[in-house]
Amino acid sequence: GDPKKPAYPSVTTPVILNNRHPALVVGGGIGGLVAALALAEQHFDVDVFEQASEFSEIGAGIQLSPNCTRVLFGLGLEAALRAIAFVPQGAEMRDWQSGKVLSFSVFGDTMVRDYGFPYLHVHRADLIQVLVRQAAQQPQIQLHPGTTVSAVEQQDNQVSVTIHETGNAHSKFVSGAVLIGADGIHSVVHRALFGPQTPTFTGNVAWRALVPASRLPAALVRPMATAWWGPNKHFVHYYVRGGDLVNCVCVVEKQGWEVESWSQRGDIKELKADFAGWHPNLQTLIAAIDQDALYKWALFDRPPMAQWGRQQMTLLGDACHPTLPFMAQGAAMAIEDAAVLARCLAGSQPVAAQLRRYEDLRRDRTARVQQGSRRNARIFHLAGAPAWARNKALQLAPGKPLHWVYKHDVFNDFSNECG
Repeated sequence: GDPKKPAYPSVTTPVILNNRHPALVVGGGIGGLVAALALAEQHFDVDVFEQASEFSEIGAGIQLSPNCTRVLFGLGLEAALRAIAFVPQGAEMRDWQSGKVLSFSVFGDTMVRDYGFPYLHVHRADLIQVLVRQAAQQPQIQLHPGTTVSAVEQQDNQVSVTIHETGNAHSKFVSGAVLIGADGIHSVVHRALFGPQTPTFTGNVAWRALVPASRLPAALVRPMATAWWGPNKHFVHYYVRGGDLVNCVCVVEKQGWEVESWSQRGDIKELKADFAGWHPNLQTLIAAIDQDALYKWALFDRPPMAQWGRQQMTLLGDACHPTLPFMAQGAAMAIEDAAVLARCLAGSQPVAAQLRRYEDLRRDRTARVQQGSRRNARIFHLAGAPAWARNKALQLAPGKPLHWVYKHDVFNDFSNECG
């Protein structure tokens, strides 16, 4: 055979996850780490490969709604999350110029009463630290930072990856029973499965920044998620890290700049120009942003996929359903994926059959969230008469537009189906 390829034992029966055949997870972000914890809870051995030299995130906030805090609390993370989180009292939409409240939803204790679990705002880096600490305490989980996956092979009910470790000139082969691509929109595993497929630029560029609350006038930022809607752009802010920091995410429709990177620095002068003429409170907030803590990234998208994997390989999170940030559900969907995947793999069927089951259970929900996020991008950015009509409609029918998202219990989904 080809000497560059790993030698596989002859496998005549479906491989099951065990000490000799671990689950291989490519990508050590939120989805990959939650998948590792959920798999370890099902007594599987897991190897997590992360190309960055450490498990970390560039600073930004993230919203954790009850449908995903249910999963995280179930993994024993409640105390650790409450220690780093801010509990918002509500969510409000405001007019970009007048500041008038267009719609309002109560969060806080109401979320727990309605859905059983809280709505939390956290700093992404804080969440990653919580997940890494928990993973490091699990003997079944091996974390491999500074490790790049360059090739993927699938043969005889096994998968293997070729890895390159920082500082080591030689590549290694690692084999397992299942391979999970949790490596984002530019996923290596996605490419191995389906060939090169370029995601589409949405015409939206996002700014993000963190502002120390101590730099701001008292009560400038209310204890809730606030979205200011305006023509062709919007501005969101909320507290993270127990209220010490204000997270800002601003999305602007613009062409000609399409860098999809979490770590690309932005220019404060450009941000100020983008939101010139917006409400004075936002001008105060923008003025307090540190130029060194301002980032800018282009938003890319893919249409919902009919198939996420083949044989012993599958995808989760942005690797298969990249979700625009207009419903604050991107991380939540990856967290839900991880919980369902682990439960499915704990079933008695061969791995390949359980992966199909996982896809079947997740495909419609994640597609609905992708499509809802896209629709919100248009609604948030309306101008003129359509914006006026939108605002009137909001006043007439407040309701709970995301009730179907928050009430979802992934553990009910497949309790009778994966086993």
